[in-house]
Amino acid sequence: MPTASKLAAAVAFAIVAFFAANAFATHMPEGSNPGWIREVSALTGLCVGWFSWNRQPVNKDMMSLAGVGMRTSLITTFWVLLIFSIYLMIRKSMRMMYDGPMEAVLGIFEMMLEQGKELRYADVLTILGIGGAFGGIFAGWAGRRWN
Repeated sequence: MPTASKLAAAVAFAIVAFFAANAFATHMPEGSNPGWIREVSALTGLCVGWFSWNRQPVNKDMMSLAGVGMRTSLITTFWVLLIFSIYLMIRKSMRMMYDGPMEAVLGIFEMMLEQGKELRYADVLTILGIGGAFGGIFAGWAGRRWN
């Protein structure tokens, strides 16, 4: 059921994911093309914000809403890493860089860990943490205001 808090969470986490991906793209190696990382991250944040805010009561206090928002930001990060790792695995498998299907599946998780290590920069973590907290508070406020 569409609610104001789900819409607010979807918009808030799409914005958080976009800015976190933008900060991540600035730390990519020289000469690498970020491609669609910003757009795919924003779309993933939109979907995760919409679907993860499904059963969240809006009458929580601000600290609880901030915690739920940070959890939603973490879930968005996981899905973005998974999506891009699957994409990279498919590109590598088209070049016949894997010996078999099991090696390709394990390659997804290796690439997730490798890309996850790149999230160590303070600006990316700050955007994910503080943006997630404010996104949760905003979604809770919207739910109290318009539901």
